[in-house]
Amino acid sequence: MSSGGGFGRVRGLVADGDEEPGVAVAVLAAAVAAAVVSPLAWLLVSAASLSLDDALSLVASGTTTEVLANSLVLVGVVTGASVAVGVPLAVLTVQTDLPFRRFWTVVAALPLVVPSYIGAFAYVSAFGPSGALPDLLTQSGLGFVTPYLPTVYGLGGTALVLTLFTYPYVFLTTRASLLSFDTAQLEAARTLNQSYPEAFRRVILPQIAPGVTAGALLVALYTLSDFGTPAIMRFDVFTRVIYVELNSFGIGRANATLLSIQLLAVTAVVLALESRVSGDTAAGYGTPSSASAVVPLGPFRWLAALVPALVSLFTLALPVGILAMWLVRSGPGYSGGGLAFRAAFATNSVYVAALAAAVTVLFALPVAYYAGRSDSTLAWLSERATYLGYAMPGVVLGLALVFFSSQWLRDTVSPVAARVVYQSLPLLVFAYVVRFLPQAVGATRSSVLGVDRDLVGAARLLGESPGGAFRRVTLPLISPGLLAGAALVFLTTMKELDTTLILHPTGFTTIVTYIWRVQEAGYYGRAALPALVLVAVSGLSMVPLLRSNDDA
Repeated sequence: MSSGGGFGRVRGLVADGDEEPGVAVAVLAAAVAAAVVSPLAWLLVSAASLSLDDALSLVASGTTTEVLANSLVLVGVVTGASVAVGVPLAVLTVQTDLPFRRFWTVVAALPLVVPSYIGAFAYVSAFGPSGALPDLLTQSGLGFVTPYLPTVYGLGGTALVLTLFTYPYVFLTTRASLLSFDTAQLEAARTLNQSYPEAFRRVILPQIAPGVTAGALLVALYTLSDFGTPAIMRFDVFTRVIYVELNSFGIGRANATLLSIQLLAVTAVVLALESRVSGDTAAGYGTPSSASAVVPLGPFRWLAALVPALVSLFTLALPVGILAMWLVRSGPGYSGGGLAFRAAFATNSVYVAALAAAVTVLFALPVAYYAGRSDSTLAWLSERATYLGYAMPGVVLGLALVFFSSQWLRDTVSPVAARVVYQSLPLLVFAYVVRFLPQAVGATRSSVLGVDRDLVGAARLLGESPGGAFRRVTLPLISPGLLAGAALVFLTTMKELDTTLILHPTGFTTIVTYIWRVQEAGYYGRAALPALVLVAVSGLSMVPLLRSNDDA
């Protein structure tokens, strides 16, 4: 009797580990979700305060139409070009006997470590009117050629740079689909005397299409939200015009608000397409692909290696080489008109990134725990709400927080509160939390799902309260996920541009704001060192990807 009763008590207490998280956790998760959604609410409130006539006149204006057309054309060109580059590279590294396939796989993915605005800065400093190439031509007596060089500015330069540094999205998703493709289907097609191009079109492409499309939509989303590259390349798209309007006088902020609403509408369409495609991606997967190459290139093996080599020349060698050249040219004593780089700028970057990472993890913990331990609608909504800020372009998020801190607080609380919050460090950190919370939530939730609930039940059996069981059992087990999320947020915050430019406190200079200031002034040598530092920091975020490719 006692034995049976004791066993039943153990079963009952262990089952407690499967109970829904308490009300306190649910409230915290819902509060975090509400905080993430609040910038969008403030933006909509700002838009609602504008007159209908002003809104219609701006929407129908030629400027707005041009900006919309420019943005859509840029998205179309960059997406198409990224597919044209990423898919062949994926095929070469997965389904052929390309020499050094593993090496070229890593090299093809590495452009993701270069922030696109750093790539734009490198290309302008190389091929712009005051760049290295015109300078070299002048010194060699060929300066008369300079006026005939194609301009790096405008649509062409913007599309080129964005393609070079976003095609890895297509490359990686396509490669994942190819690795999961059942090569027996290709072999069957080849036995029917079909050439590889024909078999690829009829057999392979339909099954990897979801992966290709998923990567293409990621490129489209990035292109829509990117601010640095169009700004440096002087091409008017939504993000650049919003930033210009935000920093202008008169009705500039109202124009920026309406343009932001339009940009969010276009972004929502892309997100809807991405969500639909992501749900169908698994349909393109079969059994794992054979590790051996299926298409021998014969005498063209080494010629084919020129394809990834040429791409890496423009995505890695040229930008890093240009930055290194400017670093050597600038010399240690070059003041750059009072714009010399200071160690304090790097310290500021590390400080604010570490602060953002710590706060983000604190915000992510209740959401991830609730989503990992509950199947309720509230848990699902709380988790999905965190992705709203990640999908919101940084310039739009910055505008929303500017409205909140400089207008809403002034009108509803007090002018003093507005002055305290506007362009303050806490507001900047909050913006980073809103932007990058999904990174911490995703990593932490995966760890929560991996915790054996029986361990929690056993802790309860030993007399621990739910909170005590969480501190002594769950928290140590999910700490690797928390640390991974914090590291990812730290690395991403270090290179965040548009949100930092809009919200950084006056006098608080970081690596990113310094690079932006000196490149606008034309002091390319001064930007070389911090740009190389950012590339190195970004490279750390690729470590998990490089490790995963060791087994590919």
